[in-house]
Amino acid sequence: MGARESLLDLQKQMGESVVGQEAMIERLLLGLLADGHLLVEGLPGLAKTRAVKSLARHLDAKLSRIQFTPDLLPADITGSEVYFSDAGKSEFRFQPGPLFANLVLADEVNRSPAKVQAALLEAMEERQVTVGGATHKLPPLFLVMATQNPIEQEGTYPLPEAQMDRFLMHVNVGYPAASAEAAIVALARTEEGAASGAAGAAEPARLAPEVVFAARREIHGIAVSDAVDQYIVALVHATRDPKPLDADLASWVQVGVSPRGAIGLDKVARAHAWLHGRAFVTPEDVQAVVHDVFRHRLILSYEAHAARVTADTVIDRLVQKVAVA
Repeated sequence: MGARESLLDLQKQMGESVVGQEAMIERLLLGLLADGHLLVEGLPGLAKTRAVKSLARHLDAKLSRIQFTPDLLPADITGSEVYFSDAGKSEFRFQPGPLFANLVLADEVNRSPAKVQAALLEAMEERQVTVGGATHKLPPLFLVMATQNPIEQEGTYPLPEAQMDRFLMHVNVGYPAASAEAAIVALARTEEGAASGAAGAAEPARLAPEVVFAARREIHGIAVSDAVDQYIVALVHATRDPKPLDADLASWVQVGVSPRGAIGLDKVARAHAWLHGRAFVTPEDVQAVVHDVFRHRLILSYEAHAARVTADTVIDRLVQKVAVA
């Protein structure tokens, strides 16, 4: 079985245990394939934690879950030097923290203070942790999925816009459809019965990390035409100077997308094309992922907030106004 068939099979298996959230599953896989991290925003109970646990269950990878709280310290996630004494010999040894895993679920990341958020985001960007003057590399397969609650803001520490730019995608998770809700209830009932039974469920076959690395190499070879490159650049530059396109856009956008956004859009569009069986990127691939890549990189003006204009509204207008090259 090839890398793409293996990933599609993984997507199907995850869909059987995370019902009604197909878009989130696909974004999680795109982040894995594009080697980037995800900020997932949604109300409680929408299977955000379940999705990353399902990925870890079907992937031969170590999962670590960190519950972010106001009293968390940077050393609680990075690890620290611990004093050991054995047979008369004493020394300090580095004790790795929960960041040293393949899949890291940072639950309610906006509940921790700035120092902890900075430690997490530095590890995401540099793929390493420095403690006591020594640098410790993180695993080659390393994905952070951070979650935050969009409605409960009391006692939270919002992520700074400059640091949010380090997330490859910002995924919004909504309620499942009514038909999917019935399937969710049936699945929960089935799992409850299996948990109370004597025989445990058989563990699924786990996908080796080498398959993910092979997929990334294939994605690197996906062709991107000059026209698509120009389209990506046009979308990015339209966020920085929207006045020639639309007067409303000019009043809504305060700060546009950074160059990291252009790089991210290219990477995720190539991963999207590969996952859908194409050897080249189309404008439709770019449009399919531009909301997730741009959503957290746009800083809206006071006028936009006053008019209840969201980042998605701005991106919709951008896609409508920017011509495909």
